[in-house]
Amino acid sequence: MLRVTVAPSPSGDKGAWAGYHGTMSAQPDAYFEALDRALLHAQAWLASLPSRPVGPRVDADTLAALSAGPLPPAPTPAADVIDELASFAEPGLMAMPSGRFFGWVIGGTLPAALAADWLVTAWDQNAGMRFATPATAVLEETAAGWLLDLLGLPPGADVGFTTGATMANFVGLAAGRQWVLEQAGWEIDRDGLTGGPRVRVFVGAERHEVIDLTLRYLGLGAPIVVDVDAEGRLRPDALAELLNAGSGPAIVCLQAGNVHSGASDPMGAAIDVARRHGAWVHVDGAFGLWAAASPRFRDQLTGLERADSWATDAHKTLNVPYDCGVAIVSRPEVVRRVFGVHTSYLIAADAAGEHRSPGDPFEKVPELSRRARGVPVWAALRSLGRAGTIALVDGLAANAKALADGLRAMPGVKVLNEVVFTQVCVSFGSDDRTRQVTQQLIADGSAWMSGSRWHDRDILRISVSNWSTDAADVALSLAAVARACAAVDAHPARSADAKAIPPRPTAASTPHATDDQD
Repeated sequence: MLRVTVAPSPSGDKGAWAGYHGTMSAQPDAYFEALDRALLHAQAWLASLPSRPVGPRVDADTLAALSAGPLPPAPTPAADVIDELASFAEPGLMAMPSGRFFGWVIGGTLPAALAADWLVTAWDQNAGMRFATPATAVLEETAAGWLLDLLGLPPGADVGFTTGATMANFVGLAAGRQWVLEQAGWEIDRDGLTGGPRVRVFVGAERHEVIDLTLRYLGLGAPIVVDVDAEGRLRPDALAELLNAGSGPAIVCLQAGNVHSGASDPMGAAIDVARRHGAWVHVDGAFGLWAAASPRFRDQLTGLERADSWATDAHKTLNVPYDCGVAIVSRPEVVRRVFGVHTSYLIAADAAGEHRSPGDPFEKVPELSRRARGVPVWAALRSLGRAGTIALVDGLAANAKALADGLRAMPGVKVLNEVVFTQVCVSFGSDDRTRQVTQQLIADGSAWMSGSRWHDRDILRISVSNWSTDAADVALSLAAVARACAAVDAHPARSADAKAIPPRPTAASTPHATDDQD
């Protein structure tokens, strides 16, 4: 048994712990060798990123065959397990943290956020209750306040840290469902949905598929689809026409950041329409909400603060480790009615029932038990500061523009979207040639850009989301595209046999099901 020695505080005073001489059964040094091995493997992985091929070298079926077998009959030392784990996984890892990874919408990890995430695991706090985990609760509350300030959102809004934008959208839309039904006089908590008024949900034709998924989770059925413009932005006049065609509880779901064009819905005009009908307004801003942090781009989201709820990811644009979404709701009393739990054994942070207090973390998300995923957000923002966060957002958009400019200069290449933020969509002529170039690029391994389909044509889609991408990465990636084009033109049949790109939607009207939303 180990006698615990408590480290002094920064002031040198051990305070209330000075007389504690407890014991613990777990020897701390039982962790040290395994952690040392993990550190070495992590450093080797990070050091490999500038030069390793971006794609994995083996596929899942190959790894599954290698891993087949029964559970070993006897224990294995922890350090040996870590060595085995790293050796087994290495060839099947994709270099998503690379500055030359532009697939889906996946960010890298800032150094402070990565290190903070390690501490979160070591601390092993179940971060649901403010009373039980005051340190992580206050760090998350601080990060929440910084986020609201950066994004220009109401300072009294509740902020919850979810697994990703899927569940962040779930939180916002669940709060909206609660509010619009209460306004209609229907007590959903008591009576459920059966027999109640139908909630109409209005979405743009190019919303992300996750919105439809979330509506299924909530039992709200298929949404009413609103026409969009050529860049995928919802048309306020079309929204008004559809709202006028019916009555009853309504939710309007807007989008900050179309996954193909990067464009955002006209927030102010659309919210004006929604307000005339008493609708709840939710904004899906998995990556595009971060445009509001930048003086250069926030005009694209004018009126954003007048919505009722917002969803975004920290593991995209802010570059914290997976997983971390952010759910923001302007009416704390509503979201806490949806997700709050009151039992005799949970010590409430807000026993008086006043929603002006910070509340418990579990009142703002679907989970009672979770890791303190808002702590890496605190670390990322603390390391960047306001100026660094703005520079991060502006830098991602600048790299997207540099890639678009370089691609436009190549013969036979057409950039299809107005490059207004971090997304670039490219055609190489025919659908067949575009697919071949994409396949050849992925096989080359120097950069990763994913295929998709937009406006009834196959495209190569570039999402610039990594803080580490620099001018050299942009140049190397453009060179890789040029090589892919040359290889296809020289040997089209051979290029067609290159590794297949991920499956793509079959129609332009299909929402963006291939994007990373979690």
